[in-house]
Amino acid sequence: MQVQNPIIVHVVEQPVKSTTIGDVILGAIGLTGVAVLVALLLGALLGAALIGYKLLRNRRRPVSEDSDAIHISPYLGGAS
Repeated sequence: MQVQNPIIVHVVEQPVKSTTIGDVILGAIGLTGVAVLVALLLGALLGAALIGYKLLRNRRRPVSEDSDAIHISPYLGGAS
């Protein structure tokens, strides 16, 4: 019988990319930017919903002349 030489396989792994402080700061700034954009979008949607609700409410039930509501208009009670 012949003696066989053993086969040795060396697995070479890819080097792991190290995370630097610059990568962490850049990621944090990106995450903060996304949070700010989401907050602005939700704020704009809520503001539009509140304005729309008020306009619809006033359209259904107009304020009478005798009410205590404050009217801001150049046409009401202005000097002639």
